[in-house]
Amino acid sequence: MEKEPIITIDNLIFSYVREEDREPVNAVDGVSLQIEEGSFTAILGKNGSGKSTLAKNLNGLLLPTEGAVYVAGYDTRSEEHVWDVRQTAGMVFQNPDNQLVSAIVEDDVAFGPENLGIDPDEIRRRVDKSLEAVNMGKFRKKPPHLLSGGQKQRIAIAGVVAMKPKCIIFDEPTAMLDPKGRQEIMEIIRELHEEGITILLITHFMEEAAEAERVVVMHEGKVLLDGTPAEVFSQRELIQSVNLDIPLAVELAAHLREKGIDVPKNIISTEEMVEFLCQYR
Repeated sequence: MEKEPIITIDNLIFSYVREEDREPVNAVDGVSLQIEEGSFTAILGKNGSGKSTLAKNLNGLLLPTEGAVYVAGYDTRSEEHVWDVRQTAGMVFQNPDNQLVSAIVEDDVAFGPENLGIDPDEIRRRVDKSLEAVNMGKFRKKPPHLLSGGQKQRIAIAGVVAMKPKCIIFDEPTAMLDPKGRQEIMEIIRELHEEGITILLITHFMEEAAEAERVVVMHEGKVLLDGTPAEVFSQRELIQSVNLDIPLAVELAAHLREKGIDVPKNIISTEEMVEFLCQYR
């Protein structure tokens, strides 16, 4: 039997009023998507494309102006189900400082489960397991403000994981990190997906999006492209027309094809390109 989607977005419109001219603007403009349970979807777009506004509509931080969003069957507009929605779809933000609330790491990770009324013994187990999952167990007694940006982001992720959501929405979680920090967070995201958690990754890094099973490109509040990474990144001219880059491997593959080298269409990552070039004769 086919699974029900964990998130259904039905003709979603989210509007706000511009301060300078008091004109209404649709930050998200008629978006309809279904997110399958256990999937890994990346949502791409430049600043102002609507991708972060869309993300905040997926766990009830923002509510639709028109249309609807359903999370595990719960309407995000329903006040009585707000915690059901947020327990199902956890969210990790770009700036971890906005998500850390306690003076000690393990207390911060315990904060979410405590607010859900979880039994203290179960909270302890969840905190231990979540900190282990992000390789931060030895920092459990540290104050978060003494940690690096990447370490803080790991603690923010642990706090969400401790609530045992079926889905985690990452809203540009690596934007404020150095390359090493970005790599570490992406490794955690991959591991969470392998454990069966549904992943939605909002990003502007093409190499991160290339790791997803599905890529959605947004532009001016609408869905511009939706498909596998290979399908989406093959639309080079369209992607570049909205001022987005494409993965380096895809760009290199296009230049090699122009030189007469038959590079497979499904090569989108640097690792795949290196493997192809090593085997090429």
